[in-house]
Amino acid sequence: MTPAAVQCVLRPALVLAFCCLAACGSESRPTQLAGNIFGTTWSLTYQSPPEGVTPEQVQSAVEDVFDLVNQSMNHYDPGSVISDFNQLGVDSVLEVDWDFAYVLSAALALGESTDGAYDVTVSALSDVWGFGPQGPTSFPSEMAVVEALARTGAENMQWDSTTRELSKLVDGLKLDFSSLAKGYAVDLGADALSELGIPHFMLEVGGEVRVEGLSPRGDAWRIAVERPDAGTRGGVQAALAVTNTGIATSGDYRNFFEREGRRYSHLIDPRTGYPIQHDVVSVTVVHGSAMMADAWATALTVLGSNRAITVAEQRGLAVYLLKRTDDSLEAMASSAMAEWLVEKTP
Repeated sequence: MTPAAVQCVLRPALVLAFCCLAACGSESRPTQLAGNIFGTTWSLTYQSPPEGVTPEQVQSAVEDVFDLVNQSMNHYDPGSVISDFNQLGVDSVLEVDWDFAYVLSAALALGESTDGAYDVTVSALSDVWGFGPQGPTSFPSEMAVVEALARTGAENMQWDSTTRELSKLVDGLKLDFSSLAKGYAVDLGADALSELGIPHFMLEVGGEVRVEGLSPRGDAWRIAVERPDAGTRGGVQAALAVTNTGIATSGDYRNFFEREGRRYSHLIDPRTGYPIQHDVVSVTVVHGSAMMADAWATALTVLGSNRAITVAEQRGLAVYLLKRTDDSLEAMASSAMAEWLVEKTP
């Protein structure tokens, strides 16, 4: 397969992603748009819009759905719905918007599927470890971790998906949609582009990607998975040829700190209260929904390599995983990933 005109290098979900646009060499050049949202960047490459659909209309449609998600799910924005809930007292009930309800229900279902390895109430633990909105803190004591654990867990919420009413049973419980909101925004943006009649596009927000149709060269979109060598950026570990799907990568090799020779990842295992310590470096997931690709990538990273691949096989998930083995990296891929994986580099 010849390289597609557009290559996107996937990096961990919490790190800025960059889409590298090569010269197309075709008669009709794609349109490229970009901007900022959710404290990160977004980019869009599209072609063959219906007659009369202007770039200004396209940008407006995409930014409208981004604003919707931002107002609902950005926990860094004190005026968002999720911030309203996080500031809520135990005796109060909040009716959330439909989009919030959809994302929360999906997150809770994934938490059950992973026996608690994925948990959107992990905020108290992220805060105590210094990975929350307040930034770095002192190294937490065992008691501080135990106290934070008491403020997490879906069992400490009351949720009625019919009325969209949400309340908390313990003070200090907070939600964090970081592993869902950007992917959900990508999915909504893709819907908006389809409603405009645009058949071919790649939309990316902070590393979460949706592709539809064909690349500007007329073949599948080429997605490069970054090789996370220490001290380097942009090396390619593997290439995916994808269309009509979502892609996301989660990893621990960009956002971490070290103390007394030990590395502490930003990814917290909500079952123990401590940052993950196992062998997984990154997990890339291809899924019809960018939101679910992102959420599954996070969950599988927490589970560890062997359990992650087992779960991927059980659920038919397309997963490409990198793990540490001594001083090298070892790649693992689920059976379903074979549909998308086109080449690997040493």
